[in-house]
Amino acid sequence: MEADERQRQILQRARNDGRVEVSSLADDFRVAPETVRRDLRQLVERGMLQRVHGGAHPVEGVGYESNVTYRSHSMIGEKRRIAAAAAARLEGAESVYIDEGITPQLVAEAISANMLPGSKLTVVTSSLLAAGALADEPNITVVLLGGRLRGLTMATVDHWATRMLKELVIDLAYLGANGISREHGLTTPDPAVDAVKSQVVASARRRIFVGVHTKFGVSSFCRFAELPDFEALVTDTGVSAADAHRYSVMGPHVIRT
Repeated sequence: MEADERQRQILQRARNDGRVEVSSLADDFRVAPETVRRDLRQLVERGMLQRVHGGAHPVEGVGYESNVTYRSHSMIGEKRRIAAAAAARLEGAESVYIDEGITPQLVAEAISANMLPGSKLTVVTSSLLAAGALADEPNITVVLLGGRLRGLTMATVDHWATRMLKELVIDLAYLGANGISREHGLTTPDPAVDAVKSQVVASARRRIFVGVHTKFGVSSFCRFAELPDFEALVTDTGVSAADAHRYSVMGPHVIRT
């Protein structure tokens, strides 16, 4: 098998399974592990994969984005810890934006579980999942943005959503991203999603990023924010202490849970 065909199959398998391992790829393709490592290096250089210990996982971009079904099972323990740490930084905010995605949805659930008796909160969200998680909370008013529904993320986009956001001033926004890097800031593959996130950044007084370590060092198609726009980046310990420091030098406090 030629290298380009092998790399095409490696990329497809990574996108189907969420991760590929050097050892299993070498066995399946009947090549040396070093051949697989070379294939992975080339795919990483083309921005299609991100290397991790023992293998690689796919980078989300214009040609590929995982859906909520996959995201709801991937690294769920890390996402719950991130959500709890992020929810603890509410710090008196009375209006909150909850982004699309599983980790922001878990932030919504953590906020709901920790509401103090008698406290009130207004939550604005593009996410049907987050809105559903908060629907039964009597002390939370949910404002769901209108617009076209993206089935991949179960969230609304387009001018209906951005128009609503332009009329709001939000105390605190919890935002996710498909990629976050020191070179390119926070990015997402879809221009329609980018427009919503960009308007949230403009409308919010405070902003907190929530996302697992696999988002770091990755760049997607559309940039919606810069690192100094955020007061905190909440992630897991898969981001090394050294990398956390490099990000914190650019402004945000990096919290590793």
